[in-house]
Amino acid sequence: MRELQSSDAKAYLPQLLSEVERGETIIITRHGRAIARLVPEAEQRADEVQRTMAQIAMFRETMPSIAVSDILAARHEGHRY
Repeated sequence: MRELQSSDAKAYLPQLLSEVERGETIIITRHGRAIARLVPEAEQRADEVQRTMAQIAMFRETMPSIAVSDILAARHEGHRY
């Protein structure tokens, strides 16, 4: 979350909207006092999360099954003790 003076917000509105679209929350201040808050649209964010979760699920289905012992062995591969 970041704060920005109202005069700067006017000058940089397109960039601020892009940041909000990416999930950033921006507080607009006047004379050091918060007067507005730009937050991402909740429905759009929820849709994005659901699409990402579906992509992760599809990716996991294509991955081979790996034993825990193999994962732990790979974790230390190349380490010098």
